[in-house]
Amino acid sequence: MGEIVLHNYFRSSTSYRVRIALEMKRLNYTYVAHHLRHGGQREPGYLSVNPQGLVPALVWEDGTMIAQSLAIVEFLDEVAPEPPLLPADPLGRARVRMLAQMVACDIHPVNNLRILNMLRTRFGADDAAVAEWFRHWVGETFAPMEKMLAESPQTGRFCHGDTPGLADICLVAQVANNGRFGVDMTPYPTISRIAANCMELPAFIKAAPRNQPDAE
Repeated sequence: MGEIVLHNYFRSSTSYRVRIALEMKRLNYTYVAHHLRHGGQREPGYLSVNPQGLVPALVWEDGTMIAQSLAIVEFLDEVAPEPPLLPADPLGRARVRMLAQMVACDIHPVNNLRILNMLRTRFGADDAAVAEWFRHWVGETFAPMEKMLAESPQTGRFCHGDTPGLADICLVAQVANNGRFGVDMTPYPTISRIAANCMELPAFIKAAPRNQPDAE
């Protein structure tokens, strides 16, 4: 078997998700950086790995490429079951996936770099307008998520109980992105508490954008 290779970018929240999972599973991997702001993800060499031209992409030990961060993380959870990233019970798994997808499917698709660049180039949005757009769509999801987390007896130190999992991975990566766009986290005390608890853990710290070899 060969090595595990992660094609990613330090500031990409989806890449951050996968790095956290790899660290939690204690899987060694080779870090390959693609600078999104310089178009590194569109270079022929990378398109030969992932024709979609997006990060992250995981190349597994047998050479198989897996794209899309949630698919990668769930794959890692299956091949390296400890520690588990999803609860043992069906309702628990559904709740954790629901919370993860609120970030991954509702916030990220409208706030990723491709969309923000399109706002600038096609619609003439300046940096202030782009930041306002970003904050708006975070609020549309974080407001109900805060209520759901604060009111659920299933919420503990983390999104689901007292051990971190898939939902926390997505949440922390989003909170990291929020800081770059001036999102006011005051209305989200439960989310903030959970994110802070995560950032006390070595896997989350080691995977953080600032600690990557291509960090600027």
